Amino acid sequence: MAPEQFRKLIAPVAELTAAHSLDGTLERVLEAHFPAAGETFNAIEAACHQAIEAGWMCAQGGNGRRFGRVLEAGEDTSGLSVDVVDLDDIVGPHHRHPRGEVCMVMPVTEGARFDGKGRGWCVYPPNSAHRPTVSEGRALVLYMLPGGEIAFTGQ
Repeated sequence: MAPEQFRKLIAPVAELTAAHSLDGTLERVLEAHFPAAGETFNAIEAACHQAIEAGWMCAQGGNGRRFGRVLEAGEDTSGLSVDVVDLDDIVGPHHRHPRGEVCMVMPVTEGARFDGKGRGWCVYPPNSAHRPTVSEGRALVLYMLPGGEIAFTGQ
């Protein structure tokens, strides 16, 4: 899995995401179009594992928290940046989403949860904030940010 292949794989998800407001409705739209047990979701998840193994995804950080920006926000990503984190029973740094955040939760450990959510989609509206928390094991989380905007608060 090369970055360009990954860009093509994520494009339909980014396009659908960019066409909606970042709210609970988008979460339901994503679940309907790209269900957690569906072909696209599974293909993106497999690609993340391949890219991590290849060393170009989640290449920063250390034990329990690896991360990295995969794609910058641009025309080919419908204005969304794409990041992937690999978290293992950890509470991450507090941050705010100026324009919202869309997360694809992919448990590695059966039963692992991200902010209380299992496998599937999680949408945070503009100006929401949180400490990203993975509990009950390890999970990959792909997140998309409009314009790549994120504000770490230091809290």
